[in-house]
Amino acid sequence: MKVIRHAVLSLKAFCSGALPAAVRRAGPPPGFVRLADVVPAIVQDMRYAGKENFTGRPVPGYRAPQCWLRREVADALAVVAKEAEVLGLRLVVYDCYRPQRATRAFMDWAGDEADQATKAAYYPRIAKNEIFAQGYIAKASMHSLGIAVDLAFLDKDFGTPFDLFDAASATDYPDIAPEARKNRDALFALMIKHGFENLPQEWWHFSFKGLDDAKPLDVEIG
Repeated sequence: MKVIRHAVLSLKAFCSGALPAAVRRAGPPPGFVRLADVVPAIVQDMRYAGKENFTGRPVPGYRAPQCWLRREVADALAVVAKEAEVLGLRLVVYDCYRPQRATRAFMDWAGDEADQATKAAYYPRIAKNEIFAQGYIAKASMHSLGIAVDLAFLDKDFGTPFDLFDAASATDYPDIAPEARKNRDALFALMIKHGFENLPQEWWHFSFKGLDDAKPLDVEIG
């Protein structure tokens, strides 16, 4: 009787979602790793898991503020982080793998003209309906493949904050302070050296080259 009762309680727990976190959260999909397990020295400031982002709220798909990446990408970042350390610099990541549901949420946000709450902070000089057209948000994101990362050097000036949708965020934008230019150039050089390519509109966005088998995923981060 106790065995049967235990089975019934377990079934109820399963149906209600009350199973332990270790059961509910399977972790990264095959071929992916948690960046913290590979390079714990890299700071994780995962903006879309909280409210400090252009939508002004946590984004669907980010149940935990964790950076997940394809193993090859994480390994390459480990080398970048080591070389940055020699220069007295430390990496901070803002976004890594991005579930497809997050991109759909970005599209819904961009289509809601009534919601202009974050305009002053994130897109002060362009209209909201121009954000996709100018390439600041992609409808098919490299992030969903697990091969893209948004990053910077911790506590360093890059001329603009992360996710500022503005011409000044372009990697080669000329009218920035010398220190910001130095930091952009150093980040670019390190990332390119180790197999990444930059999105010209965004100094922080880099994708790892050569992973032709990468496919978009919609696995929730948690």
